[in-house]
Amino acid sequence: MSTEQKVEVNLEEINTKKRRLEVIKQELKSEFIGIDYIIDELISYIQIWYLMPDVLARPIVVNLWGMTGVGKTDLIRRLVSKLEYQDRFVEVELSHGENYWYTSVASIFESNCINDGKPAIVLFDEIQRFYTIDPEGKVVTNTRSQDFWELLSDGRLSKKDNKESIDEYMQRYMHSSTQRQKRKNKPADDDMSDEDDDLVGLWEAYNLKKTFVLNESVHEIADMKEDDMLKIMQQKRDKKIVFEPINHAKTLIIISGNLDEAYSMADEAGETDVDADIFRAFTEKITIIDIKKALSRKFKPEQVARFGNIHLIYRSLKKQDFNALIDLEIHKIAERNIEHFGLKTTITDAVKQLIYQNGVFPVQGVRPVFSSIVDVVEANLSSVIFEALVESAEEITLDYNFSEKELIATWGETSEKRIPYIGKVDLIRQNNLPDMIANISVHESGHAVAYSILLGVAPLQLKSRVASSYAGGFSFPHQIHMSEQNVLKKIKIYLAGGLAEAMIFGEENVTIAQSFDREDAAGLVMEYIRKFGFDRNFASYYMSSAEYSMDMTVTDWPIEKMMKNLEQETQELLVQNKDYLVTLSKVLFQKGSLQPQEVVEIAQKFGHTLNVYNENHLIIAPYQHTLEQQS
Repeated sequence: MSTEQKVEVNLEEINTKKRRLEVIKQELKSEFIGIDYIIDELISYIQIWYLMPDVLARPIVVNLWGMTGVGKTDLIRRLVSKLEYQDRFVEVELSHGENYWYTSVASIFESNCINDGKPAIVLFDEIQRFYTIDPEGKVVTNTRSQDFWELLSDGRLSKKDNKESIDEYMQRYMHSSTQRQKRKNKPADDDMSDEDDDLVGLWEAYNLKKTFVLNESVHEIADMKEDDMLKIMQQKRDKKIVFEPINHAKTLIIISGNLDEAYSMADEAGETDVDADIFRAFTEKITIIDIKKALSRKFKPEQVARFGNIHLIYRSLKKQDFNALIDLEIHKIAERNIEHFGLKTTITDAVKQLIYQNGVFPVQGVRPVFSSIVDVVEANLSSVIFEALVESAEEITLDYNFSEKELIATWGETSEKRIPYIGKVDLIRQNNLPDMIANISVHESGHAVAYSILLGVAPLQLKSRVASSYAGGFSFPHQIHMSEQNVLKKIKIYLAGGLAEAMIFGEENVTIAQSFDREDAAGLVMEYIRKFGFDRNFASYYMSSAEYSMDMTVTDWPIEKMMKNLEQETQELLVQNKDYLVTLSKVLFQKGSLQPQEVVEIAQKFGHTLNVYNENHLIIAPYQHTLEQQS
């Protein structure tokens, strides 16, 4: 910025705006559950844009990444509303589709009246759909909206479309002027008039003002004669101003998207039985490095760089966040009932538990919870509110009896209505056949026994009764550091499920569930030998596809031999601990779900002492201690 272009600073105005921004931050935190850290970061990054946009030499680019339903788009919409920027805000979803109306970002801005270099906010939502590299790694050829990358690069949008419009206007007006001159040179005609010098007109004045960056008002331009307008066009064109790119340094650019490549648990969208805190722990480990790696699978390296380094990474919600969300929505229902009916409404903890276990899908965010609240509370409460009002009741309570599977509404001194109700997800859970649950209980207990004995740790979760049309279960592990020893233990843990089935039910009754475990186990064995270099008989890297790659068939027999040996060792482990396996399987069958401490108590009965670690724990060898002991 030159010395002649000093920015005048109004400290009083800046302080007023700063106080307003702090109020907005607190308001947003009261409206959104579990994303205080995102709101803090967002407000911090946009502060300079809001307080002093004139000092910016290039636009601020803020990226929001997360799984679906965590409130990315809604947060920006609420922020825009509170900043009172609705008339200077545009929400864009860039597309590869041929039916997409716009061909450039500049044209989108133009149609929304923000292509003028003045302060504005633009949200590029679902940006992952605008990928330039397809899932196979091939470059996607696309000519639409390529100025998006120009905008991210230096904040300027060229006027490529403007040049074509200018040329078109100039040619048309010059042609009209020539035709008028010819008519003037002809003999007088009664049918002709000097009024042939047409005015520009209101319809065209608006576009001319934008295209030629005219200072006159639209109405002033409309009343001009075309010949006068032509002279102004020529002057503007000669000065080249109309061709200069528009500087969007004062435009706040927000990019939002879902990056499944970074959120490895995003494919568990239908899993309602996994503890929300486990998902949260995994998402807390996602860093800017993971985000950039995920982006590099969808965009070219130079494009990834243009996203910048301001990346706000959403984590999945914790159990307490979901519970707080349910409390908040229940409170809103109670307030509406007071406002509209004068009826005090109490929703018991049992109903809230019913909502949680039928509405919380950790990877899907808040939307399923809202749906379940409507299904469980609002739909059923509305059917009894009228009865309560008829009896002039002032209070109503909604409770749930889990054993009887009934919602119970009570009001007045004696009035009561029982509504048979089973949650949609609970209904799926209870339809699992006992024989199926018994099989799953043994399979998952096999994994848990091997996991607990080999690692000395209780699994995070152990389940045999889950919400699925096809019965299933899981033994949820901690993160495991992949040393040679831990790779071998992990292979055995994979194999233990199918081997436990064979031991308890006989080999002829082993299910195909073991095939998925064996696929994972075999994959690790292959990498153990061909990739990791843990088998000392093979020094080369056998997974290379380069010109000098090794013949992988050389390692086929060692892989098969290693699988058989590890299978035998795992079977011996289960035989030695059969009583532990059977007891754990029976308890799991009865309860359908076990927490870590429950596994610890069962293991203690058979001489095994297990540790309990939280979701963030990494199972890793004591490298630091070993290093410090070196002389």
